Amino acid sequence: MNFETFITCAVTGSGSTADKHPGLPITPAQIADAAIEAAKAGAAIAHIHVRDPETGKGSRDVALYREVVERIRASDTDVVINLTAGMGGDIVFGPGENPFPLDEAGTDMVGPMERLLHVQELLPEICTLDCGTMNFAEADYVMTNTPGMLRTMAAEVQRLGVRPELEVFDTGHLVFVKELIRDGLLDDPVMIQLCMGIPYGAPDDPLTTMAMVHQLPPGAIFSGFSIGRNQLPFVAMAALAGGNVRVGLEDNLYLGKGQLATNGQLTERAVQILTGMGARILTPAEVRTKLKLQKR
Repeated sequence: MNFETFITCAVTGSGSTADKHPGLPITPAQIADAAIEAAKAGAAIAHIHVRDPETGKGSRDVALYREVVERIRASDTDVVINLTAGMGGDIVFGPGENPFPLDEAGTDMVGPMERLLHVQELLPEICTLDCGTMNFAEADYVMTNTPGMLRTMAAEVQRLGVRPELEVFDTGHLVFVKELIRDGLLDDPVMIQLCMGIPYGAPDDPLTTMAMVHQLPPGAIFSGFSIGRNQLPFVAMAALAGGNVRVGLEDNLYLGKGQLATNGQLTERAVQILTGMGARILTPAEVRTKLKLQKR
């Protein structure tokens, strides 16, 4: 059991959820407000994607990231800023026997340094690195992160002095993390996010979760989450496994059956679960010390 726990709130994500939740943060002002709301509810870290304000779809627009970050930094609420670097690796093949040409509407594939333009400019305390290529539930979609791309991104993030949060969706991704450590591309403490229950990654049952935990590099600081209805039960699971937790509308839209949630409500529920288990919730300042973060 981890009795000194920090909470990350992933406030919006980039998935096709805008039409499923009328309160999903879409504009930069809404996303910044959601991060501040989560921080006031007890989240030490806000994990941030941006969306096109007109369409609600995920975006890589640096100007949108800039507005979100500036709004958060100008507020009177302290929170660790964690920007995704997962955008720009989407390939959607054509259907059936015709994989080419690619589906232009769904494909967004750019080079590794272009995926980091917002990180280079805004210098968040944390940014994410998705540690492998994998299939998601959609038929012809591939989340693409080759070893070469990831090594380039890891080296640049290290140069910038930003802490990478290593998104691990399956056991093979941990093998790659250990290779990055071996090659000196990750500084201590290594920060890992176990992303469980995502098709077709590692399932979120307790045996698989603990198998992943037992394969973590020595000294790594980790968090864990699951998606949908298992998000809140996994708050307890992650803490019991020795980790920290993540909640938020990126991964789950509901507080209970038929009850749409806010990021603040999901964070408050996580606080209730953890404090009910005897844990203390870490503040942003304590997390900065624990993870050796550079606040800009």
